[in-house]
Order: sequence, then structure tokens, then C-alpha cells
Amino acid sequence: MTEAAHQQTPLTGNIRADRGYVGLEDYRRSGGYIGLERALKAMEPGEVQQAVKDSRLRGRGGAGFPTGMKWGFMPLDQAGPNYLVVNADEMEPGTFKDRLLMEGDPHQLVEGVAIAAYAVQASTAYIFVRDAYRLAAERLRQAIAEARGAGWLGDDVLSSSYRLEVHVHSSAGRYICGEETALLNALEGRRPLPRAKPPYPQQAGLWGRPTVVNNVETICNVPHIVRNGADWFRGLSYTEDAGSKIYGASGQVARPGAWELPMGTTLRELLEVHAGGMREGYRFRGVLPGGASTPFLVAEHLDLPMDFDHVGQAGSRLGTGALVVVDDRTSLMGLLRNLEHFFAQESCGWCTPCRDGLPWVEQLLADLEAGRGRAGDIAILQEHCDRLGPGNTFCAHAPGAVGPLESALQRFPEAFEQGVAG
Repeated sequence: MTEAAHQQTPLTGNIRADRGYVGLEDYRRSGGYIGLERALKAMEPGEVQQAVKDSRLRGRGGAGFPTGMKWGFMPLDQAGPNYLVVNADEMEPGTFKDRLLMEGDPHQLVEGVAIAAYAVQASTAYIFVRDAYRLAAERLRQAIAEARGAGWLGDDVLSSSYRLEVHVHSSAGRYICGEETALLNALEGRRPLPRAKPPYPQQAGLWGRPTVVNNVETICNVPHIVRNGADWFRGLSYTEDAGSKIYGASGQVARPGAWELPMGTTLRELLEVHAGGMREGYRFRGVLPGGASTPFLVAEHLDLPMDFDHVGQAGSRLGTGALVVVDDRTSLMGLLRNLEHFFAQESCGWCTPCRDGLPWVEQLLADLEAGRGRAGDIAILQEHCDRLGPGNTFCAHAPGAVGPLESALQRFPEAFEQGVAG
């Protein structure tokens, strides 16, 4: 790949077609660790934070919170350790972008971790990987060992007096670990229950110490921002939400996969150009634009720029940028019932609306799918969407779970009515 092409696809430019391991020497030849060297030798931690703020990098884990602002909440002058934690749990159905990055170019994540840890003055970092990602964990550990052997990690990194240890932690595996405070409890060896906020992790996180939690794709952007500058990063995008984005598509499309494209690429381009359109014999019905916990978009949204703000204004969320494409031949009740079954069994059980409400939703959808629904079932489903919505549960698990359902009730009412007996 040419340098110009690599500049346009910085996250995936090193990933090989055969998905082979990119070792330290190959990574260095592509400019690897230049960003870390620049950060340690020419920048103060606050300057690194400011560069990320100026880049307008927003978190790629789903919420889209400004990364530099999140780092700015970390105290840099307290006695005792700060921590950096990378959320690589990636159990959102339909999402596989972080796996691509960890398996394909692990040194990119390691360098990003080192720069981010320096920016928030963390001396220890953890990469929390879902247990099923065995190859990703293996390659990350190999990359960490290579980086440590070359002096990019460990004591006195590049003779800068900065010290950093990086550990890979393989999760026991629960979807709720994708919630940052549940992840911290799991990392401490406790049951993965979400914590009450405030305090936020930046004030009291891992073992009660200041902690910043970022997603894999978020951290992988950091070396390129430090190396190439905030203006370059903003220029990658078509819209105000800066940078490139790894979009994915699954379902009955001709070419399922993942592609690094400018932030703000339209839904139509993603579906028709990169995913190759619908498979023969299938027609587009709708799409969950950011993984299985995001509300539906439909044909009227095909020219929508896929960024955080535009998708939010359309009534959904960009989430992980992973399109779950729904066709006209798939049973909508079956799809929704399957999703709610997943969310019901993955509930941590801490709060009543989520623990008891989601199994009830699943049963109502099973009745509608089988054609034995009752006249009041649709109203009960809508009531559950209200009662499990934002502000009514301990964390965002239940609101995310009913997001597809609530939007389906609005956009596809006939599918529900067909399931009512008689």
C-alpha cells in the first residue's frame, strides 16, 4: 500500500489480506512507534490530551463521547497510580471491527495504549478481551513482548523516566462487561455488575483509583493523531465527526464484511457499493445501524451520513457502525425475539425492570411469531419500551435492548398485527 493510501486508511493500512501477524519490524517500517517517540520526547501529557481534543476524536465503542475530554477528567497530580483500561469485550451482536484490529495489527493498539497511558499518567494498562477472542489475545501478548523487548514498554521507556506495564486480561465472558463499570468489577475479580455513577471511573475506577476506559478502535486512532496532527485527522471525514471509521455489514448482503471509510459515508454507499447490495431474491427492509442494540433505520434514511450526529437526529445511534441488514424474507418477529432472548439472558439481574421485563418481552414476541398473540400484547410491548427506557434502569443495558423493538413498533406495525390470533 502506498503512503498516500495508508494516510486515508490509517487503521487498516497494515492489515494483510491473508490476516497474518504484523510483527514489530513490519509495523516500524510503516511508521509505527513514531507517535509514541514524539509524545515522550517532545510533548507533555497535557499536550497529548490537547492534540486528541483538537482532533475531535469521539469514542468508537458506541456512545461517541469526546475522547480528549474524557481524558481531561483524569487527575494528573494525585499520589498513587492511575490506570488505563481498553474495552475489547466486543460482544455486541453484529460487531466485529475490534477483532479485525487486534488480530490484524496488534502493535497499533499497543502503541495507542502507550501514548494514551502517558497522556493520563497511567503506569499500568489492561486490555480486557472477550474470552472467545483467543487469537486476538495471543497476538496482543506477542506484540507486548516484542515491544517490551525493544524498549517501547517497561521501565524507563525510551530513557524518558516513564514506566508502563501492559497486561492482557481474558474475560470470563458476559455482554454486560461491555459497560465500563461492570468491566472494572470483572477485572477486579468480582461479579460484573454496573456501578452507580457518580463517581465516574476517572475519579474512582479500578481499585478505587482514577481510571480511563476506552474502546479498541478509539485507542488505535491515537498514534496516527500524534504522528500526523489533528488537522489531518479532521480532514479524513466528510462531516464534523472527525476521522475514518470501520463500518461493517452483516445479513443478506452480497459481500458481508468491514471497511475503513471516511466518517460520514452514507448508508447507501455502505450498502450498495461496499456491501454489494442485497443478495439476489432479497429486498432491503431496514437496518440496525450500529449493532443489535440500535433502533431501525429504513429506506428513507439511505442517503443519511453515517456519523454520530446525523444518525442521532434520525432517531437511532451510530453505535459501533456495524450494520445489521434486515431483508423482506426474514421474520421480523423472529429476529426481534432472537435479539430479546440474547439481551434477556445477558442481563446482570441487578434491577427488576431489566431482569423481569426482558423475559416477558421475549415471551410476547414468541407468541406473536407463532400467531397466538392476544389483542393487548402490542400495547404491553409498548409499555415495556417505556418502562425499560432511559432513566428507569440501573444502566443502559435494558434501554439498548428495547431500542430495536420500540423502533420496529413505530416503523413496522403491520408485522406485529399479523401475529395477533384471529
